[in-house]
Amino acid sequence: MDKSEIIEAIKRLAKENGDKGPGSALVQNRTGMRKADWYPRHWLRWGDALLEAGYAPNPFQTAFSDERLIESYVDLARKLQRLPLSGELRRRASDDKAFPNHTAFARFGGKEKLLDAVSRYCEAHADHEDVVALLGHRGLGTTSRADRETRVATGFVYLMKSGRHHKIGRTVSVGSRERQLAIKIPIPPTTIHAIETDDPSGVEAYWHGRFAEKRGEGEWFDLSADDVKAFKRWKRIV
Repeated sequence: MDKSEIIEAIKRLAKENGDKGPGSALVQNRTGMRKADWYPRHWLRWGDALLEAGYAPNPFQTAFSDERLIESYVDLARKLQRLPLSGELRRRASDDKAFPNHTAFARFGGKEKLLDAVSRYCEAHADHEDVVALLGHRGLGTTSRADRETRVATGFVYLMKSGRHHKIGRTVSVGSRERQLAIKIPIPPTTIHAIETDDPSGVEAYWHGRFAEKRGEGEWFDLSADDVKAFKRWKRIV
């Protein structure tokens, strides 16, 4: 489906739904639309598609920032007095509509990387010692020798552009990553800039946090020219 067909489908289904913007799942089921038809070529968020069609986005279709996800995870860990299981994330999202869907946590790249992000967040906030204790070996001052050795090797935090959207991620080889993405998305990406660093996860987290309000799904962002200039000012962080 092209962009105009998707917008027409939204309008048609909205009329059948009390003039409320339909969710992407409903449009997919009724029209055969695929996620690749709209993301990330035309919109980073389904809510943006609804806005362009003239409807207010569902508040629960708004992307959560990394910080909001971590805070939600921390809150649940405190209630359970231990680290949540994946099933408990699902249950909490089902019971509490303000809690992020369990799939949102996948953006961190797996449980270990999620816990690493939670650990960094808690170490930066003085009132989170209780959660640091739950994290155990990921707590303050207990980074393993293997982790320290891994951080010595440099990697890259890249900014790539596909269509009108930008992707911020990390890799050990920018060229290889660009080729991988070219196979997965409709519009092959172009590398705008790459920052060499001995702490790729930390630098990536900084830029994800800085542009959190402009984040769509995954690592895709709707950046301005000034945002791109700011990213390009960083050359090498070692």
